[in-house]
Amino acid sequence: MLPESMELIIVTPTRQLVRTGAREVTLPGANGYLGILPGHAPLMTELGIGELTFRGTGQTELSVIRGFAEVLPDRVTVLAETAELAAEIDLERAEAAKARAQKRLAAGDPNIDWDRAGVALQRALIRIQVARKYRSVPANSH
Repeated sequence: MLPESMELIIVTPTRQLVRTGAREVTLPGANGYLGILPGHAPLMTELGIGELTFRGTGQTELSVIRGFAEVLPDRVTVLAETAELAAEIDLERAEAAKARAQKRLAAGDPNIDWDRAGVALQRALIRIQVARKYRSVPANSH
């Protein structure tokens, strides 16, 4: 019989964000989203940039920026380069970062680091998406 929940641990280089039981985890893999339930086959995956959600007693959202995840039948461990709980995201700061990244990309400067600028924009966009979802703010409000 499969377990009803699994342990979820989410850490960054600076702190542990989450250590809790979860009945379901959805995380951004490098090649698309992965849905994980208790009893999942073991795997290691690279994380992309996206929204990580999990269901325990309620649903919780985080923005996740790159890293790795280890999935075992009874545990999911996420080692993220950067991760923020939706409630911690400063929406105004994320909007400002988005504007800066868009301006940098639109400038057409031949010396720009396109990969870095693109990641900055992706990071800002996912932070905005997660924060708005958490706060139930419509996407066209800005």
